[in-house]
Amino acid sequence: MIDPIGWPISIHNLLWHGPLADTVPLLAEVDEAEVGSFVIAGVLLSLITVFIAAKVGGELCARLNLPSVLGELVGGVVVGVSALHLIVFPEGPEMPTSALMNIIQMTAHLNPETLQTVFNGQSEALSVLAELGVIILLFEIGLESDLKELIRVGPQAAVVAVIGVVVPFVAGTAGLIVLFGVGTIPAVFAGAALTATSIGITAKVLAEMQQLSSKEGQIIIGAAVLDDVLGIIVLAVVASLAKTGEIEILNVVYLVLGAAAFLVGSIFIGRLLSPLFVSLVDQLQTRGQLIITSLIFAFVLSYIAAAIQLETILGAFAAGLILAETSKRRELEEQITPIADMLVPVFFVTVGAQTDISVLNPLEPANREGLIIASFLVVIAILGKTVTGFAVFGQPGINRLAIGFGMIPRGEVGLVFAGVGAASGVLSESLDAAIIVMVIVTTFIAPPLLRLVFDSSDNDGDVLEPAPAGTEVSAAVSEAAVSAADLAES
Repeated sequence: MIDPIGWPISIHNLLWHGPLADTVPLLAEVDEAEVGSFVIAGVLLSLITVFIAAKVGGELCARLNLPSVLGELVGGVVVGVSALHLIVFPEGPEMPTSALMNIIQMTAHLNPETLQTVFNGQSEALSVLAELGVIILLFEIGLESDLKELIRVGPQAAVVAVIGVVVPFVAGTAGLIVLFGVGTIPAVFAGAALTATSIGITAKVLAEMQQLSSKEGQIIIGAAVLDDVLGIIVLAVVASLAKTGEIEILNVVYLVLGAAAFLVGSIFIGRLLSPLFVSLVDQLQTRGQLIITSLIFAFVLSYIAAAIQLETILGAFAAGLILAETSKRRELEEQITPIADMLVPVFFVTVGAQTDISVLNPLEPANREGLIIASFLVVIAILGKTVTGFAVFGQPGINRLAIGFGMIPRGEVGLVFAGVGAASGVLSESLDAAIIVMVIVTTFIAPPLLRLVFDSSDNDGDVLEPAPAGTEVSAAVSEAAVSAADLAES
C-alpha cells in the first residue's frame, strides 16, 4: 500500500482506520496551552523542512552556476503538494494530506478537530513568516539600489525599461483574454508578472562576463533598476485591483497616483528626516540599535502602504531606498543579510510548495490548456524583453540583442508576483503554475543567451573599464548606473 505522501504504509491510516484504531488513546479535550505547544511544534517542523529544502536546492543550483533562488523554488516544489506533502496549506474545509501533521499525530494522538486546529495555526504562522520574508526582501533590494543613480539614469535605459514593462504586459494580458478566455483580473495579474526584470540575476551574469562597464551593460543595469521600481508600482496596482475584484478607470488612476505619490512622498520626507535617523541611531547605546530602528522604519512605511490599500512591499522598498542614502547603508546591509538569509527562503519555498506542477502533466487532457498557457507566457516573456534592445537610440553599433536578452530573467522579482497572486486567490492553479514555469525558464535561459550574443558579436561594446570578477553586485549596479547617466548626458 502506497501512501499519498510516498511512505510505504500510512501510519496515520493505520491509527485512525486500521485494526489499531480502537487501541489508540484520543485526547477528547485539549486545553489552549497544549494546542499552542502543538502549533509551535508544527511551525518548528515546517521551518526545519523549509531550511533544508532551501539549502539543498540552493547549493545544487550554485554548483551549476545558477541563481540559488531557483533552487529554493524547486526545493519548495519537492516538499510541497507536488511531491512529499511536507509543506501544505488549507484549501477548503477538509484538511489536505500533511506528512508533518501525521508526525504530530503519531506522537500526540490528537482527535481530528484538534489536529485541524493545529494544522490551521501552523499554516497561518508559516504564511506570516513568508510575508515577513518578502517584506525583508524588498527592503534589501531598496538598500542595494542607489536613489541618486535612479534619478540620473540615462534616457536609453528609461526607454528600455518602459518598453520592457508595456510590451509584455499588454501582449500577455490581451493574449490571455482573447486567446484563452482568461478572466480580466487573473489576466492582468499574469501580464503584470511578465513586466519585472531581476536586477540581481542580470548583474551577476554581467559581472561574471566582465561586461558591466560596457555600453550594453550600463543600459541593461540602468533599465533593470527602473524596471524594479515600475514593477513594484504595477504589482501594487494589480494586487489592489485583485482585492476589489473589479477594474474601474478612476480606481486605476487613483491607485497609480497613490502608489507614485506614496513612493515619491515617502522618499522626499524620508530624505529630509534621514539625518535625524542617523543621529538617533548614534545616540542609542543598546544592542541592535541600527537594525531594530531600521526595521521599525520599514514596518511603519509598510503599514502606511497597507493602510492606503497598497502593498506592504512598496513601503519596504521605499524604506530601503531612503536608508540607502544615509551613512549607515553599508553597516545596515551587513546586518540585514542574516535576517534575509533566514526569512526570505521561507517565502520562496512556500511559493514553490503551493505550486501543484501536476496541473502541467501533459498526460492529463485537462492539463493541456495550462501547458499551452505556460508556453504562451514563456514566448511573450522572452520576446517582450528582447524587443527592448531595438528601442535604444543614439548608440550606433551597439549589441541590441545583448540588451534585450539581459532584460529577460524574472528571478526573485517574478516570484514575488506569483506569490502575491497565489496568496490573493486570484490565480487558478494552472495559471499560477504557468507563471512559475515562465519564471524558471526565463531565469535559466538568460545566462546562456547573454554569453552567446557577447561571445559571437564582432563588437561587444566599448568597455570603459572591465569590472573585476569579484565585484559586489550592489557596487557594480551603482557603478554601471553612474556610467549610464554620464553616457546619456554626453
